[in-house]
Amino acid sequence: MAGTINKVILIGNLGDEVKMHYFDGGNAIGRFPIATSESYTNKQTGEKVTTTDWHNIVVRNKLAEICEKYLTKGDKVYVEGKLKNRQWEQDGIKRYSTEVQVTEMTFLSTKKSTENTNKTEENQPSSPVTPKSVAPEENDDLPF
Repeated sequence: MAGTINKVILIGNLGDEVKMHYFDGGNAIGRFPIATSESYTNKQTGEKVTTTDWHNIVVRNKLAEICEKYLTKGDKVYVEGKLKNRQWEQDGIKRYSTEVQVTEMTFLSTKKSTENTNKTEENQPSSPVTPKSVAPEENDDLPF
């Protein structure tokens, strides 16, 4: 293989609200954790075991603002991006973090959209939440 690939795909639930940081010039970064879980049955005890992994998610600019507006703790999302390792020093101790920098995201279920649907359709059967796909802005010169 001639090149390398750094690609991550996750489907998980938000573990906290989106934390935003705004910069001069209008740029923004949003950060939030998502949890992914897997379950299996322990063959020796017959007990069901669930393990959860936490992932640090980073979204930028317009996508960050959309996430802040629509996502809340517990919402299920599909994220696609790349891994980025960071290191810094705090109080003389080296700290490390691995983040997923998102390039594409789809909201699979959001509490806010479910609440709004229920308020507007109180006497009608509820309908499933339609996934919303969002991708960061791209500056390409294609005519379409």
